[in-house]
Amino acid sequence: MKGIELYAPRKPRHRRTWTAAAVVLGVAFILLGQIGAVYPAMMSGLLEADDTWQALAYILFVAFGLGAALTIGWVMIFERRGLREIGFNARGLPRFARGYAIGLAFLLVIVGIIWALGGYEIEAGGAFQSAAVIPALGPIGLLLLGFIVQGSTEEIVFRGWLMQLIASRHGLWVAVIGNAVLFGLVHAGNITPSVELAMGVFNVLLFGVFISLYAAREGSLWGVCGWHAAWNWLLGLGFGLEVSGEAVATTPLITDLTTRADAAWWLTGAAFGPEASIVTTVVLLLGSAALALRGRTRDHGVEAEPASPH
Repeated sequence: MKGIELYAPRKPRHRRTWTAAAVVLGVAFILLGQIGAVYPAMMSGLLEADDTWQALAYILFVAFGLGAALTIGWVMIFERRGLREIGFNARGLPRFARGYAIGLAFLLVIVGIIWALGGYEIEAGGAFQSAAVIPALGPIGLLLLGFIVQGSTEEIVFRGWLMQLIASRHGLWVAVIGNAVLFGLVHAGNITPSVELAMGVFNVLLFGVFISLYAAREGSLWGVCGWHAAWNWLLGLGFGLEVSGEAVATTPLITDLTTRADAAWWLTGAAFGPEASIVTTVVLLLGSAALALRGRTRDHGVEAEPASPH
């Protein structure tokens, strides 16, 4: 299968990381960002508790921000490429805004279907039902920005850098499946082993396929950064539901939902949250099929040119 450049043409001076090395480095960039941020903060007492919204904000901004910086640094210094080559190309703001709106819509549909099927009940009111509205909105707004950093970092590593790198050697579908599998596996330790964890990892993998096709179809990383950020923020801060097994310890914006005790785990996703729901599976399968059949909106894809195979 011929290679393809997803976001911008490859130039003769560009280097290209070996595929096997890139897989290892992709995981390393994420882990080193976490270690580089969390370990010093714990040693200094900055993170005395890890279950507060302040601790979450620190992780989203600093740990994931460091992971993004490591990836971009590798791209710019070793591979001699710029941000355009990893998907940050033209019409950034409208593409990001559109992706954000679509991400919100997808999650609203999924939560609405699970609610209609009896999966949720209201545990408490949202921020606007709180006696202290302004203090409640502060964490919600700050974490909105934090999830933009976190979601964008994962997109930079997996869809911006790793997917286009694999695609340049092995073709689009190998790149889509390869980065999606790795993306699913890095979420495999979020909760204790269980059926909902297995379903959650499968759905995260499926999300990786969907979002990869979105990025390839659009020929840009901006839209998927918005989509990913919107999904995580509305899930945790809109409805108080688990984000890949992690709960956000603050008052949600809309309402605080909880799973009904008599609801099937495969409907609600149980401890992993809606990302382990069969409803999410169906929605992502339909979305992926639509993107696969629709193809690319712009002719960004070009046959890969020979480059230094470092």
